[in-house]
Amino acid sequence: MGAPPGSQVAPLPTNLPFRLISRTIGCGAYAFVRKAIPINASKPIIAIKFINKDHAFNNGRVRQSQLRTEIQLHQHLGRHKNIIQFLSAGDDALYVWIAMELADGGDLFDKIEPDVGVPSEDIAHFYFTQLMSAIGYMHSKGVAHRDLKPENLLVSGDGNLKIADFGLATLFLHRGALRPAVTICGSPPYIAPEIVQAKRAKGDHAAVGYAPNIADIWSCGIVLFVLLVGNTPWDEPTSRSDEYKEFVQTGGRSKDELWDRIPQSALSLLRGMLKLDPHSRFTLDEIRTHPWFTRKNPHLNSAGNAANPLELATQMMESLKIDFNANITPSQRKANPDAMDIDMESHDDDRRFAATQPETPMEEMLFDWERLAKNEFNAARISASQPTTNGSKAHLSHNILDRLGEDPSLSQFTPHPSVPLSLTQAAKKFGDIVPSHSLARFVSHLPFNLLTTTIVEALHKLGIPAQAVEADEQAYVRVRTLDGRSQRLHGTVMIDKFNDELWDVRFVKASGDPLEWRRFFKKMCVLCKDAIVIPNS
Repeated sequence: MGAPPGSQVAPLPTNLPFRLISRTIGCGAYAFVRKAIPINASKPIIAIKFINKDHAFNNGRVRQSQLRTEIQLHQHLGRHKNIIQFLSAGDDALYVWIAMELADGGDLFDKIEPDVGVPSEDIAHFYFTQLMSAIGYMHSKGVAHRDLKPENLLVSGDGNLKIADFGLATLFLHRGALRPAVTICGSPPYIAPEIVQAKRAKGDHAAVGYAPNIADIWSCGIVLFVLLVGNTPWDEPTSRSDEYKEFVQTGGRSKDELWDRIPQSALSLLRGMLKLDPHSRFTLDEIRTHPWFTRKNPHLNSAGNAANPLELATQMMESLKIDFNANITPSQRKANPDAMDIDMESHDDDRRFAATQPETPMEEMLFDWERLAKNEFNAARISASQPTTNGSKAHLSHNILDRLGEDPSLSQFTPHPSVPLSLTQAAKKFGDIVPSHSLARFVSHLPFNLLTTTIVEALHKLGIPAQAVEADEQAYVRVRTLDGRSQRLHGTVMIDKFNDELWDVRFVKASGDPLEWRRFFKKMCVLCKDAIVIPNS
């Protein structure tokens, strides 16, 4: 699909030391990402992050020194198998760009069911082990991440974890001296309570800092919790959250039903990582020697990588399911996200602290998104000999349904999700089974106008103001809302031709928790169920 009007109006640098080979594949508050290759070669494929200077420095709250720190610390980290590798950086009058390793498996949490978690305890252990390997390495280099959350956890084409985004990273250890931090930053459901209490020195009031490396441990504990149950334990670590208050009052032995789903062997590890007192919180060594951490895992080989990427991929894909009979409530709420932004220098306890990197207006955040590549799923192979323009599923040929059944991302709509045998027999790596693109998509048989109306009406039922913008039988609908944890959730619903008779509907997340985006997508699927083609049904 082409670019929405007014997107990416600033021309890209012309003196890049590589060739861009894709449209936008991802974006953040002030940046977007495209694929590239060397000038005179076809490999390796890398990712280029373009930061718009005007958005970041003038319209946002990013300082030039902050961006320099991100580049310096990412470069300082060097190479680790579970950290996105820094390659180079540069700038011109309009952009700063950063070249880095491409995590061609996409978002890890795009492939995890909300309110369920990963398919097995072993898979949770596998990714947690890799997370702690990366964090241990970072801390050994004196760097704390300070923004560990699902949005920054990616996977490689082999299914291994990759930590990304060092925009809030800080050097906590320099020449043997510890450096406490005072900046309130991070995503509220994932940050440690001592971050909320941090204060800069003002007048007669002394600074109250925190150890960012110890705060990282808390965030890793929350990530483990989400891997196991598919939800965070609270909205934020303050008295405004009833779940957090109950956790504090019970001394970390919450009676909330989410905690009942944590395996008993992992409970003591979680409680140790979520100690309220940073000085008594588990250290890296205590985590690494905990019985749950040292347990044997069939998914983990001696090098710390995926032992059987194909089995891992199959389990991940077959655990995804859309329940069309689910009860839908409008948990996403209308709000003016700008009202959530506060001065990061202000620490009035009665005010809600801001989430990571406040957003620029959505009108500035529309991009020329990359369409699904032909090698993702070749829609051209599908015969359209039987017309579907009357909007009836009954007119879809068995050939079309069989071909759609070859697309692994559409298996989630079937009564019993499974990876096609033909695909597993031909697959050689994780990425051959798990698509690199987001799994938040469906194929529709409805006529174009009826489809766009259906999507807009479904958004309205969720309390999300929406209007479709149409051009040449293509359309996009902007989504701007809050998720169930009161955090920003922004993106675009893209409608484009799948073939002559069918439509491809993609839910492209611009910013927000990928697990919450999937939760939103599933609700939309239930509300649009009569528009969705179910393979082999």
